[in-house]
Parts: sequence; structure tokens; C-alpha cells
Amino acid sequence: MDTEAKPSERDRSFAPAAGSEEGSRSSRIPERLTTSTSWRRTAVLGAVCSVFVLLVSAFAVQPFLIPSGSMESTLRVGDRVLVNKLAYRFGSEPRRGDVVVFDGTGSFVREPPRENPVTGLLHGAAASLGLVEPAETDYVKRVVGVGGDRVVCCDKRGRVEVNGHPVDEDYLYPGDVPSRVRFDIVVPDGRLWMMGDHRSNSRDSRDHLGEPGGGMVPVGRVIGRVDWIGWPLGRLGSLPGSAAFSGVRAPGGAHE
Repeated sequence: MDTEAKPSERDRSFAPAAGSEEGSRSSRIPERLTTSTSWRRTAVLGAVCSVFVLLVSAFAVQPFLIPSGSMESTLRVGDRVLVNKLAYRFGSEPRRGDVVVFDGTGSFVREPPRENPVTGLLHGAAASLGLVEPAETDYVKRVVGVGGDRVVCCDKRGRVEVNGHPVDEDYLYPGDVPSRVRFDIVVPDGRLWMMGDHRSNSRDSRDHLGEPGGGMVPVGRVIGRVDWIGWPLGRLGSLPGSAAFSGVRAPGGAHE
């Protein structure tokens, strides 16, 4: 009797194919590398796009989030508008009827609020992309008077007069009167008289009449002209124009 145990042949169906384990390990490496590379490319592309948008916002066109209803119905709360920063860059100046964004420091506010430098930098970057509300010193209003103009409220029909010409302001919020505050001012050279389209819901030049500067905004503080509405999609397009000031004469008496 043969008592020596014979080595049994192992079932080959359960044996791993030669090199299969090594193959599976090596196949995972390119997959991980591909995923990592894809993420890096996405991150780099996102960073490049963000820098590009910030550069465009700094020098050409800046998104601006409308934070209040002072310009209704022309602009609504939550609208994202595109501010043309080149509009007054080459010798041109704001004209009556232009809707502009400006820094109100020294005219609408005395001093800018203090904030953490890092927080301020991050907020400024986000505001430049139109993602958050603008700085507390930034405003959006309509130019009603330019340097040399005499702006009076109001004539017998309740209209604002500019250089003796009554202005039919077709952009006013429905039901609003041109102003419940009476004033008679001459705009100094190099400054602007600003008013919101929703007069009963707008703190503008009228509210700063008794303060230093009289609520007049220096032309140099204008950031740019609002030319387009970029969001929401249902309001996408250029800002509606107005012929309200077409009959206004220059301070000297001649038509402009």
C-alpha cells in the first residue's frame, strides 16, 4: 500500500492568472493620476478665468449687484448690471440722464467704514465679480445735473427744472412725484447732482444738502456708467434710454 501522500493538483480555475494582480495594481495608478491631473487642470483653469474676470472688472466692465430699490423700476433689487468703466476714461464726462455707479465718500458718506483688511480684500474681489453687495460707499443713481446747471424743484406742475427747462422724467417709479423736498441749487463745476428713480425710496443728493459738499458728487468719484443688465436672464439687455433731458440748454443758454 502506497502510504506516501501524493501532492494534489490545485484547481487551476481558482488560481489567479499570471501577472493579474500586478496588472490590477498598475491599472489603478494611471486612473488616479488622470483624476488628479484633471482636478489640477480644472483648478488652474478656474484660477486663470477668475484673474481674467478681475482684470476686466478692474479696467473695463465690472458686474455690480443692485442692493436696494432706489432705482426702481429701471433697476430692481438683485439685478446684476454691467458697469462700463471706459465710458468716461478718455475725456468724456457723465451727461444728464446717465445711470452711474460712484463712490460716495465725501459726498454721501463722510468716511468709509473701517474693516479688516483681509475681509475687505475678499469682499472687494467678490463684489468685483457681482457675487455680493457692493461696498457701503458705492451707490447707483441717475445724473440729473452737471457742472454749472441750476436744478430746481419744483415748477407749478411739480416737475424738476434744469436751467429753466421742465423735465418730464419718464423713468420715475410709477406713482412717485419728482420730489417732495424742495431745492434750488447750482451744481459746481466738476460735480454732479444725483437722484434715484424711485424718489420716495432713495437717499440721494437731496438728503445731503446741508452737509459739506451739499451732496454733490465729484466727477472723479464716478466708477462707470451702467450700460447693460446681465442678470436675471429675463431682463438681459441694454439699459433703456431716455430723452427726458433732450430739451435742456447748457448753463450759458445754448442747446447742447
